[in-house]
Amino acid sequence: MQYKVLIVEDQEMPRQLFEIFVKSDPRYDLVGSISNAELAIDFCTHMRLDLILMDVMTAHGSSGLDAAENIKEKYPNIKIIIVTSMPEASWLKRAREIGVDSFWYKESQKEPILTVMERTLAGERVFPDMPPLVQIGNANNHDFSERELDVLRELITGDSNAEIGQRLGIAPSTVKYHVQNMLQKTGMHTRTELAAVARSLGIVIK
Repeated sequence: MQYKVLIVEDQEMPRQLFEIFVKSDPRYDLVGSISNAELAIDFCTHMRLDLILMDVMTAHGSSGLDAAENIKEKYPNIKIIIVTSMPEASWLKRAREIGVDSFWYKESQKEPILTVMERTLAGERVFPDMPPLVQIGNANNHDFSERELDVLRELITGDSNAEIGQRLGIAPSTVKYHVQNMLQKTGMHTRTELAAVARSLGIVIK
């Protein structure tokens, strides 16, 4: 029996590498390789699929996590492995919550993707304990608390403490407190610098 595999990846080089990996193993049949996560839902409707390798950020702003949630609701037997190079912690948490089967970081995962595919199809859920370590100023992303990351994620919108606090359900003074803590940890001078660097490194993405 060959497992039917779909690749959803908008970057050309990773997509080609995934295609090579899948085609190299006779257990797998590559039925499609696309750049837009929304199209994955159509594939599930019109053909048999056993496994989807899906990036989070795909073409035209389509979210692989949104597509995965939709697919899992309609086709729970299709296995989904989320793949990404971004260390955004909320993605790992959401993937677990929506029933994604496994999660694999492109650059830093110790286990090869073919091994993760095999384990996933055998019924395992393969997840890293935490996002990969990324240096930001004098700190790293693991030095931030979950609430600090929540504030940092909202900070990249450029909104005020009051607006951020309203969305998170905390006081503006609490937002300011967390921002000051992160500035102290990183050694950065302004909230704008902190937000810009964190976004460029993929530590927070909104």
